[in-house]
Amino acid sequence: MATTAGKTSARVTVHREIRQRIITLQLPPGHPLSENELAGELEVSRTPVRESLLLLAEEDLVRVFPKLGSFVARVDPQRIADAQFVREAVEVASLADAVEHRTDEDVEALRDLLRQQRAAADDVGRFFELDEAFHQRLLTAGGHTNAWRTVEQAKAHLDRARRLGLRTVSPVSALIDQHTAIVDGLESRDLESALAALRGHLRAVFEDVERIRAESPELFVDSTDERPVRRSITVLR
Repeated sequence: MATTAGKTSARVTVHREIRQRIITLQLPPGHPLSENELAGELEVSRTPVRESLLLLAEEDLVRVFPKLGSFVARVDPQRIADAQFVREAVEVASLADAVEHRTDEDVEALRDLLRQQRAAADDVGRFFELDEAFHQRLLTAGGHTNAWRTVEQAKAHLDRARRLGLRTVSPVSALIDQHTAIVDGLESRDLESALAALRGHLRAVFEDVERIRAESPELFVDSTDERPVRRSITVLR
C-alpha cells in the first residue's frame, strides 16, 4: 500500500511536470488533457493526475468542463498584465539598489550571460533559460536574490506569452540588445537609463501579445467563454 508521503510526493512531482509542460507550451493553449494519457506518460495512477489538474485549475492554467473534460487554459491577457505588474515592481525596485551597490563581479556575471545568450540565439529553449538566469542575477546584484521566488510564482501566465513571442514575433537579437542596455546603465551607475531600459524590456510582452492575438485568436480567452471542442490546437514551434 502506498504511504501518505509517497502519494504526496507523486502529486507534487506530477503537478510540477504538467505545470512545466503548460508553461513551456509542450501542452499549448486549448489542448485537451487526458487523465489516462498523462498517467501513462508519467507512470503514475490517475489520482495524482486528477489532483494536479484541479490544482492547476485553481491557477487558471487548466479549465475543467463537466462531462467534457480538462483543457489547457487559453491565454488571458489580464493575467499577463497582473503578472507583469508584479514582476516590474519587484525588478525595478531591485535595480535601483543594484545601480547603487553593484560590484564589478555583478557586471561581469551579467556580461557573461549576455555572451551566452548571443551564442544560444538560435535555440529558443536555451535562450529562455539564460533569460531567466539574467533576470535572477539582476536581482542578486540588487541584494534581493530571494525575491526571484515571488517573481516566479507570479509569472506562469506571463511566461506562456513570452514563449509564444519568442517563437513568433520577438527577435532574440532585440531582446539581447535590451539586456545589454540594462547592463550598460548598471555598469555606468546611470539609474535613469537602466530603469528605462528595464521597463521597456519588460513591457515589450504587451506588443507581442497583441500581435499573436491578431494572428492566432484561438489561443486567447475571449468574452464568449465558449466550451471547447476536444481537438488539439496547433502552435508554431
